[in-house]
Amino acid sequence: MTYVVTEACIKCKYMDCIEVCPVDCFYEGDNMLVIDPDVCIDCGVCEPECPPEAIKADTEPGLEKWLTLNAEYAKQWPNITQKGVPPTDAKEWDGVDNKFEKYFSDKPGSGS
Repeated sequence: MTYVVTEACIKCKYMDCIEVCPVDCFYEGDNMLVIDPDVCIDCGVCEPECPPEAIKADTEPGLEKWLTLNAEYAKQWPNITQKGVPPTDAKEWDGVDNKFEKYFSDKPGSGS
């Protein structure tokens, strides 16, 4: 088992999860984070820290796409170990549906 970041993170990217992760398994994209499933130790401390509830256990049904996406972009995006500043409009994007199709960016984040 591992944890994955899902669509709810897109354009929210609060980053509260980063500071509680004991193994630094988060990677930063332009408008979302991902978890490296090969590094995640399945501790689950990040899940309750995520305001939009974007972090889920990969054992939940329907998360195969997100496990694949997290694994792929964790290899491309910079590792992030400290909380950065979330987008100023993050709260406006919290709860918006279908963000992946409309807003996902495959560009790396700043790695701040």
